[in-house]
Amino acid sequence: MTSPTTASDRLHARATKKAFVRLVPVLMAAYFMAFVDRTNVGLAKTSLELDAGIDAAAYGLGAGLFFITYAALEVPSNLVLHKVGAKVWISRIAVTWGLITMAMMFVSSPTVFYVLRLLLGAAEAGLYPGIMYLITTWFAQKDRATVVGLILTASSVAFIVANPIGGALMKLDGVAGLQGWQWLFVLEGIPTVLLGIFIFFVLPNSPAKASWLDADEAAELTRRAVGEEAHVESPGAIIRNAMSKPFLLTVAAIYFMNQIATYGVIFFVPSIVEAMDVTDSFMIGLISGVVGIGAVVGVLVVPRILRRNPGREVPLIAITTAAAIVFALVFIAVDNPVAKMVILSVTMLFIVGVQPLYWSVLMARLGGVAAAAGLAFVNTIGLTGGFVGPYAFGLTEEATGSPSSGLWVLVAATLLGLLCVPLLGRTLARHDRTRAEEEPEVEAIPAV
Repeated sequence: MTSPTTASDRLHARATKKAFVRLVPVLMAAYFMAFVDRTNVGLAKTSLELDAGIDAAAYGLGAGLFFITYAALEVPSNLVLHKVGAKVWISRIAVTWGLITMAMMFVSSPTVFYVLRLLLGAAEAGLYPGIMYLITTWFAQKDRATVVGLILTASSVAFIVANPIGGALMKLDGVAGLQGWQWLFVLEGIPTVLLGIFIFFVLPNSPAKASWLDADEAAELTRRAVGEEAHVESPGAIIRNAMSKPFLLTVAAIYFMNQIATYGVIFFVPSIVEAMDVTDSFMIGLISGVVGIGAVVGVLVVPRILRRNPGREVPLIAITTAAAIVFALVFIAVDNPVAKMVILSVTMLFIVGVQPLYWSVLMARLGGVAAAAGLAFVNTIGLTGGFVGPYAFGLTEEATGSPSSGLWVLVAATLLGLLCVPLLGRTLARHDRTRAEEEPEVEAIPAV
């Protein structure tokens, strides 16, 4: 006769597989389009300078302004999601940001550019931490880093695929009296609106609401996800006292530095390629997409390493962060264009590949509305780096005349992040020790 433990494990495995097949592709599609619509402006950079008078510094500022409203509204948005449910809120997020992406066709000056980028950030706010919160309600801790890695794969695949597609759309210049960059925004905003409508009909708010799970499967998913979080602080405490949680602040600081590097590169890769004497818009997009290959490898491989070495997030964060610095310095040192693009791709392998580890650290210690608020808090602080990165890259290009000089910004930010990693190890150890002393009946998280 099968033991209860084995029966429970099999039930959970079956339910998890169903959840994975039904949910992950939808969430990946949402994050794919989010990445496309927030970064497609990179391909329009040169055209916007010619048609709207937006120079490198103004472009960097506008690209980064997206993250100001995005970050400011993260926590409120995620708390609304917790109240009204993912079905309504993630659908609303997608529809509104798709419409604003289409409105980018009306950019006529730096001021209009700034306003629309701020509105785009406000519309998309809450998507990523909302997805992270959903993962905590559907998946057990041991599966979460893998799922997060797959979600992040969507953004990396978007970088590979969307750049050449966007480059091709830029060739519609003159059709129906519109510039190529205007077609880029219109035709990449429409699919997002349609996706938002689709999400409303297919995304359940919880396992209990999923018609494709039977009652036992839904109960087991909920038990595993929620049961692992019995030790979580009260929702009010996590909201009121987030600033007093050293491990939250430390992860946020490291993530902030990581996002400076990530979005600095993402928004300026097309310019780096163009500076290599590539003039065709499709080829600029195609070559820019090479950088995304490394990011895809990173978000697939690094979580797999963690799964085989549970509880070892901190050493892995240190190793991947240090490797990113080394390869960025190599990029700066070499002159061959092909070598530079390959090295930049490897650099992004580590810059993006490390990101699931941040969320693994947090998801092991937060749950319920506490996860909704805590994950959004870290994302809010971290994503302000998405403002600093493009702006700093733009200022550096203005000062030097070379888009590649922005890699010094990446090196500096990533080095600061690396210096924070030992502090992360200490704050996590202190947090876990305190929790174990206060709630000895809860099994401790493996040491990091």
